[in-house]
Amino acid sequence: MQHILSNDIPGNDLVVQEPVGLLPSFVSDGDYPALPAPKSAKDAIEDYFGAKISNANTRAAYMRDAQEFGQWIGRQGLSLDQVRTLHVAGFRDQLKSGGNSPATVKRKISALRKMLSYLVETGALPYNPAREVTTEPVRRISGKTPALSTEQMRTLFESFDTTRPIELRDRAFIGVMAYTFARVSAVCSLRGQDYIDLGRECFLRLHEKGGVERDIPIHPKLAEYLDEWRSASKTSGSGLMFPSFERKGSVLTDRPLSRVDAFSMVKRRLKNAGLPAAFSNHSFRATGITQFLDNGGSLETAQQIANHADSRTTKLYDRRATRLELSEIARIKY
Repeated sequence: MQHILSNDIPGNDLVVQEPVGLLPSFVSDGDYPALPAPKSAKDAIEDYFGAKISNANTRAAYMRDAQEFGQWIGRQGLSLDQVRTLHVAGFRDQLKSGGNSPATVKRKISALRKMLSYLVETGALPYNPAREVTTEPVRRISGKTPALSTEQMRTLFESFDTTRPIELRDRAFIGVMAYTFARVSAVCSLRGQDYIDLGRECFLRLHEKGGVERDIPIHPKLAEYLDEWRSASKTSGSGLMFPSFERKGSVLTDRPLSRVDAFSMVKRRLKNAGLPAAFSNHSFRATGITQFLDNGGSLETAQQIANHADSRTTKLYDRRATRLELSEIARIKY
C-alpha cells in the first residue's frame, strides 16, 4: 500500500497519511494475502530439481554435484543449515586436491551456488554460504574434445556393413552428428516427421536444448545415409527416427536410442574401424565445425549451424590452429 508523507499539520514534523482515492475500489485492507511460510530445505531441494530445472541432462548433472556436496558435509558432521562460507571453500579445495580440473571445480561450485540461492529465495536458508566462494578463472583457447581427420571420417563411414539394418542406423546417426553439428541428445530425439522433404531441398528439424528448433539443410551424403536407413526401417510420422535394436541387432524396438546407448555405439564403431577410442559423440561436432571452416565456411555461419549463442564458443571447436603436423615437430633435433 502506498503512503503519503505530509508535514502540513502544526506541531507534527512528519505524518503518514492513508492515500485517498488511490486504491482500486475492489481492493480492501483484507485483500492482501499473507506471505507464504518458508519451505523446509528438503521441500525446497525437491522443488528445485523437480520444477526449476527443465532440462533432464542439466538436472542429472546438478543432482550429482549436490549429492557429492551432501556426502562431503555429512563426513564433516554438518547439516545443511550449519554450512558456512568457509565450509564451502573447504569443499572447493577438496575438489581441487582430488584431481578435478579448474573447469570442473568451477562448474560444481556454480551448480551448488544456484541450488543454495533457491533455498534462500524460498526461506529454507537464511543466506547463501556459496555466494562469496570464488574459483580459479578458466580461459580456453581451444576445446578439449578431439576431432577426427578427413581420412579417419572416410575410414569410419566405409567400415559399415550396409547389408545390416543396425549398421545403416548407426551410419545415419553418426552422419547427422557430423553433417549438422547436432548434439547427441537432439539426434536421439529425432522423429520421422523431422525429415522434411520439400522436393528440391530436404531439411532436418533438430530440437535442441533450451527449446530451440532448427531446420538444417541435409547434406547430399547425409541424405543418402538417411534414405537408406529410412527405407530399411520404415520410420515415418511420429515414430522414432533412431530406435534401439534388441541385443542381437536384428529386431527394432519401440525404445529410443539413449545418450548412453549412442556413446557405446560410437565406441563400438570406432573399434571396428580401427580408430582410436579417444573420440566420442561430441567429437563429430568438433569434426564438422573444423571441416566446415577449413573448407571456406564462415565462423558466423558455423555458429548459426551449431546453435551457439557466442561465436567464441564455436571457435573452441575449431581445431585448425592447434592441429600441429608431425613434420613440424620433427624439426626439433638433438
